[in-house]
Amino acid sequence: MDWSERHTVPPDASFDGGNLDCGNGLLLLIRRHIDPLTPGQVLEVRSSESSVEDDLPAWARLTGNALLSRTRSGDVRSYLIRKAGTASSTAPAPRHPVDRERIPAGPSPTETAAAPGTIKPFAVMGVGSWPRPAWLVRALHERLAGRLPEDEFQQYADDAVRLAVAAQERAGVDVVTDGEQRRDNYASFVATRLDNCQLIPITDLLPYVTDPEHFAEELRALDVPAEKVRHPAVFGRLARSRPLTGHELNFARAVTAKPVKVALPGPYLLTRTMWLECVSDKAYLDREALARDIVSALRAEANDLLAAGAAVVQFDEPVLTEVVFARPTARQSFMCGALSERRALAEELAFAAQLLRAVLDGLPRERVALHVCRGNWSRDESVALSGPYTPLVPLLAELPVGTLFLELATPRAGELAPLADLPKGCRVGVGVVNQKLDRVEPIDEIVAKATAAAELFGPERVLLNPDCGFATFADSPVSSAGVAEAKLGAIAQAARVLRARYGLG
Repeated sequence: MDWSERHTVPPDASFDGGNLDCGNGLLLLIRRHIDPLTPGQVLEVRSSESSVEDDLPAWARLTGNALLSRTRSGDVRSYLIRKAGTASSTAPAPRHPVDRERIPAGPSPTETAAAPGTIKPFAVMGVGSWPRPAWLVRALHERLAGRLPEDEFQQYADDAVRLAVAAQERAGVDVVTDGEQRRDNYASFVATRLDNCQLIPITDLLPYVTDPEHFAEELRALDVPAEKVRHPAVFGRLARSRPLTGHELNFARAVTAKPVKVALPGPYLLTRTMWLECVSDKAYLDREALARDIVSALRAEANDLLAAGAAVVQFDEPVLTEVVFARPTARQSFMCGALSERRALAEELAFAAQLLRAVLDGLPRERVALHVCRGNWSRDESVALSGPYTPLVPLLAELPVGTLFLELATPRAGELAPLADLPKGCRVGVGVVNQKLDRVEPIDEIVAKATAAAELFGPERVLLNPDCGFATFADSPVSSAGVAEAKLGAIAQAARVLRARYGLG
């Protein structure tokens, strides 16, 4: 683009980035100033850094924003950027999204179980996420852009949690989750709760990867909606000055008498997600230093959740499968949101084990769990990873967790046999339905899968669940709420058959 003598349109907002370049925080400042704007509005960026002349147009192309014009006055450059989208695409969420009289209120706090309760064999539960209503997704975007007050968003989220919990109860689950309704996705939501962390679209971070254009092509090939998936960016020392999910647990326990499970992103996942050179290395010397603060935050969170009555605290570590099954030549990949480079196989697995042990040490084993899958960002099974659990069994066997919730319904997960060496005291949440498929698995098919697991592990060790959550990313659910409820209902019917068969009623 040629330089203009003057801009032909007035900006709606402007800021001065000084001598910051795109790799030293300018993009984070742009994101802070452009998010509150509505699509179609114009942001002026002033800069005295010459490299921005080349980097800013590349960023605009990758993010879909339009660079309208640029001017120079001495050492100061001025750039006008029109925010992508149309003015109607992010209309405010409706004030009354649903009829509150139709939303189950749940039991009163005095009726809610005061203790987490014992989880029986063949107990049925979801992995974590539940499809969010369209009105909640709109409200979520408005909140992230700073256009919806936090307390108003929480009112919408309360309604959505009531609906998600009610659907799970109708299906007949034994343990409920709040459906992760308040989260933009299963992991990056922590950026809205931790100090010195910010949520920005993945497209904003593409300039930081080794080959941005190639990586953007890979995201498209993997069916990743990069413009909608947000990623945490660390711009200072992380600190947990408020709970990450305590409010989720408290509200869920107030609207159900069933035990409640809370899922947290695991320490290895968060480290891989948050460590991006040229971004997080401004606050941390290396990823090990970042990991120490992540471990500290997760340990504090888990202890608080258990003290508040969570039946199970589950740590999600899907990126473990990326370590063992991704292409060896792909040093950077998208795996449910983790973009940072991985090191050699043995080094990565040892690092993951170290972080998990550090978080889990001293927690009550019977109330902590680990979830592992092979990717849940797309309904296209061909873009997710494949491979048996064999290379992960040694790591899984040494971790002090009472339950492993594992993807096992899809052929991509391989056979049950490699899991025979898991510790006898560890329960196995067996994935018996594929959440990515609209087909609701027949009861006898689910019973057959669960029976094979019961014969291998012993029926008292088997729990039943889908392979993964129904909506890992708010904007890209892999199921509808109707299909999700039907699948959990089918699992619950199968559980009744299995308990009768094994005398565990």
